[in-house]
Amino acid sequence: MVSLTRRALNAGLSVAFVLMSSASPSLAWWDGGHMQIAYVAYKHLNSHVKDKVDALLQLNPDYPKWTAGIADPKTAKMYAFIHAATWADDIKTKEYNYTQDQVDSATAGQNIGYADKNQHGYWHFKDTNFSPDGVPLPAPDPVDLVTQLNLLIAALPASSGASEDVRSYDLVWILHLVGDAHQPLHGVGRFTRPIPNGDSGGNAEQVIPANGKSMALHAYWDSTFGSYVSPYGAVFDADDKDGLAHFSVNAIAAKIADPQKWVDESAELAKQYAYAAPVSAGKDPVLLTREYETNARNIAMSQAALAAARLANLINYALQ
Repeated sequence: MVSLTRRALNAGLSVAFVLMSSASPSLAWWDGGHMQIAYVAYKHLNSHVKDKVDALLQLNPDYPKWTAGIADPKTAKMYAFIHAATWADDIKTKEYNYTQDQVDSATAGQNIGYADKNQHGYWHFKDTNFSPDGVPLPAPDPVDLVTQLNLLIAALPASSGASEDVRSYDLVWILHLVGDAHQPLHGVGRFTRPIPNGDSGGNAEQVIPANGKSMALHAYWDSTFGSYVSPYGAVFDADDKDGLAHFSVNAIAAKIADPQKWVDESAELAKQYAYAAPVSAGKDPVLLTREYETNARNIAMSQAALAAARLANLINYALQ
């Protein structure tokens, strides 16, 4: 596999996304990635849409915490938007005391607003299951990232008839799930003879990157943009001369609005790059090559930039 340069990605991969689209609960990108995606999307929101977004976000119980100590109102609104993109992961922590519910529960696919105190970890991914060596595949989950994104997006416009509470809840989930949909290992599950029950999107395989520390394959891809950062740190990183804010996106690819197609793209990228050599079919840790890590970084950047563009388009359209 040839190592991908950023220029090659800008010129070719975004077109490949268009071609592909026509043909386990975990974090994705970690805070750094989700915040950078949200920041870049915010920069492309229409001014009147930003006002509507802020009004909805103020209904989230964490809004005072997101804006605490920020004197400038415009900066406070932007930081709230950026921080809101991590809320769907924040509620998995003990501080929130949300229930770790199951995908087959009666309330799995509900959309009732902030009265819902379930973590809904299965909303964060859709496993497009496959097996390279003929292992039998399970039936798909009845509720997943795609079913919920479609539900939440439909309720976001004021014309939907949903309450302001529900629309606020849906907005913070959308900010997060659009990012999840573009992390390749959130769109796939691999079943192999060494891992016959499935790898939960790369959580079963172990890899050793250049830092020498063994970690799950899924976590390796999540860590591309760093772990915990503040909104200020995310803005600083995205605005760096080589940061996400300067990564170009194919305009045709950015207009694709179907979450299923986003996941289809992610699944194909996972098969081609996330599971590429030296990643093995089993659980034994493998040492990653420079070529693999270069490709992973560039794929992650391209996917995050595409997620930001699609997120901005989605919100502008829903709240125009």
